[in-house]
Formats: sequence, C-alpha cells, structure tokens
Amino acid sequence: MCCSGFLKVMMFIFNGSIFLAGVCILGVGVWVKVDSGSLLGLLETVDGAPPGLSQLANVAYLLIAVGAVLLLIGFLGCCGAVRESRCMLLTFFSIMLIIFLVEVAGAVVLLVFKDVAEQILDHLEDDVKKSIREEYGRNNSFTSLWDATMEEFKCCGYKSYRDFNGSAFYNDHGGDLFPTTCCNETIPVCNTDKAHSSMIDGCFTKLLQLIKENAVVIAAVALGIAALEIAAMVVSMVLYKNIGNKA
Repeated sequence: MCCSGFLKVMMFIFNGSIFLAGVCILGVGVWVKVDSGSLLGLLETVDGAPPGLSQLANVAYLLIAVGAVLLLIGFLGCCGAVRESRCMLLTFFSIMLIIFLVEVAGAVVLLVFKDVAEQILDHLEDDVKKSIREEYGRNNSFTSLWDATMEEFKCCGYKSYRDFNGSAFYNDHGGDLFPTTCCNETIPVCNTDKAHSSMIDGCFTKLLQLIKENAVVIAAVALGIAALEIAAMVVSMVLYKNIGNKA
C-alpha cells in the first residue's frame, strides 16, 4: 500500500511536470509560428523556392500538436492513477510512447534543418532579389508584407539595401530612396549614403539567426521532456502491474 501510494504521488508529480511541459511546448510552438510567419510568407512567394523551406513552419505545427497532446496526457495519467484504471494507464503509456518517438524524430529533423538552413536560404538569394525588383512598389500586398517583416525584424532587403535597386519603389523615387527600415530610426529620408552608413542587416541574416536560436531551444526542451516521459512510462507500467496483482 505504501509503495502503491508513493507511485501514485510520483504519477502526479510526473504528470504535473508533463502538463507544464505541454504548456511550454505549446507556447514555444505558437511563438515560432507567429515570429517566423512573415519571413516564411515572403520566401514562399518566390518562384522556385525549395519544399524544405516549409519545414520550419511544419516544426511549429508539430510543437503545437505535441503540446496540446501532452496537456491531455497529463490529465489522463492522473486520472488513471487515482481511479486505478488499468485501461487508462495502458492508454497513457501507449500515447506517451508514441509522443516520445515523435519528439525524438522532431528534434533530429530540427537539428538537421538547422545545419542546412543557410544553404537553402542562400540558394534562394537570386530568386528573392528578382521578386523584390519586380514586385516591391508595384504589388501592394507584396510591398506591405516586406515592410511589415523589415519593421518587425529590424532588417533591410534579403541581404542588404542594394536588393531594392531597380525596383518600382526605387525608380519611382528618383533612383535614390530606400525603405525607411534600411536606415537608422533617427534618419527621416533613407538615401544611398544613409543606407550605406547605417549598415542594417538583411532579413536573410535575421531569419538564419531565428532558425538557429529556436532550433537549440526547442531541441533542449524536447530532450528534457523526453527524460520525464520515460520516467512516467516506467511508473505507469509499475502501477498497471500492481493493480493487476490486486485483481
């Protein structure tokens, strides 16, 4: 009885931790999706963009789904221990095992994508610059998307302010005016000299930094949660066996 009671307490602790971890993973997934959405939207408008580019968004969806399921599992594990339901405990173990395998696969994919992200984004440079020259200042939705992205991430163009050379916006303003985000905030009119001296990073650099930083954080969280999940699965199977012996 003492051992069984201790295991029930452990189930509460483990599942409470898993529940909180689910909240964290869900929050990180939403954050990744919201922060990366505008930049990914820009790149998806480029002709010839490789399918691998969408993996960052897919990882965000995966995190949101895993976080939501962990919330459910935390509740299921607690109820199975309190009610001493072998069916609920077995269901808890099965779902936990599936989630564990998915998290490991997701962490591996994310780490691999982090390493190839720079190559994929660099490959897109010519196509992105072409789309800027053809659409920026002419297509209102495209222009608004770029403006919002550059404002949010404090970046300019794909690699630099020179990406806007030859665009409709550039030509319509005498060939010597760039978006205000290409200069420091204290500069009201962003011309070539001001843009050059401001040295604002391109959105390529910002996106790459975003991918690498999020990949490390997400992989670390997933590995930490995996350790808790293994412990929870072990405890659930011990309770499952003890309940069976009572019957």
